[in-house]
Amino acid sequence: MSQAPIVRVMLCDDSATVRSALARVLEADPEIKVVARAGDGRQALETLAGMSVATRPQVVLLDLEMPVMDGMTALPLLLKLVPRPVVIVASALTQKGAAVTMAALRAGAADYIPKPGAAGGGLHDASFRAELVAKVKGWARMGRAVAAPRPSRPAQPSLVALLPRRGVKAIGIGCSTGGPQALATLVRGLNRKVPVPVVAVQHMPAGFTAMLADHLNRLGTLGCAEARDGEVLEAGRLYLAPGDRHLLVEAANGRLVARLNDGPPENFCRPAVDPMLRSLNAACEGAVLAVILTGMGHDGLAGCKAVAAAGGAVLAQDEASSVVWGMPGAVARAGLARAQLPPEGLAEQVLALVASRAGAFA
Repeated sequence: MSQAPIVRVMLCDDSATVRSALARVLEADPEIKVVARAGDGRQALETLAGMSVATRPQVVLLDLEMPVMDGMTALPLLLKLVPRPVVIVASALTQKGAAVTMAALRAGAADYIPKPGAAGGGLHDASFRAELVAKVKGWARMGRAVAAPRPSRPAQPSLVALLPRRGVKAIGIGCSTGGPQALATLVRGLNRKVPVPVVAVQHMPAGFTAMLADHLNRLGTLGCAEARDGEVLEAGRLYLAPGDRHLLVEAANGRLVARLNDGPPENFCRPAVDPMLRSLNAACEGAVLAVILTGMGHDGLAGCKAVAAAGGAVLAQDEASSVVWGMPGAVARAGLARAQLPPEGLAEQVLALVASRAGAFA
């Protein structure tokens, strides 16, 4: 059995303590090696310039707030390097930090990792450590795949031909690790009027989801905002679950209405995909199209089972394009996914389906 290639990482943070702690977290995994450290963006660029191409890091973990040269200034310069590293930005858990993070994603960063606060265990928090390692390894694999020749994607049967002849009253999307970029690609692909409401759950801290909604709102024809409790869901808009609140949907007077609550986490998550899909499935009497994108764990599996059992349809992101094929993989392995595609392919199928099968809630 061949050994997985070692992922080479650079840490760029103005705190030597943070750099050391991050190195310990990452190098606890035998497939990751920290090959360079820098205290600011300028030092990072100078260090990379002195390294051979063969030994340069594949992934740069970049702090955004640093003296001398901050992360936002360094980011475009890092992305001009050949070979181009994958850049994951580290962000403070603040509204300002969230806004800068979304700007970094628009500027070409692959992903972000929120720095955990001391109240949550800091860098010793188990969920933070697992997410950090998963993102570093997942994006390194994605970077290698981009550099290699891509095999042609086999033709997929039209989803419209595969579905029962019933309407689609709403679309439910779930994602986690690697989700912001996958969701952005999907939204860009929905470049025509979507005649039904779209509801989405992305595992994210409170404060970040409002900035993600604004980020998505800039990308295409699908207007996007955080969901508000009690608002009527309109066709052609995407409603994102706010961080730390579950988003449910109920039917009222022939319309779909958003409901937010602070119920207990499901699958260790709040917001969680499963309660959103269960409520959407009940409100739409099964006339739901569920889309599960990249993410750790199996959140969304139970909800997709309910959708499929009621006659709705489920799509999943394919393994090759997923940073972590946990959530979509669970759905695919359960035999629930009618198609497995990269986000741009999922967008094509969604548009083809809803163009002819929008239901009564459109």
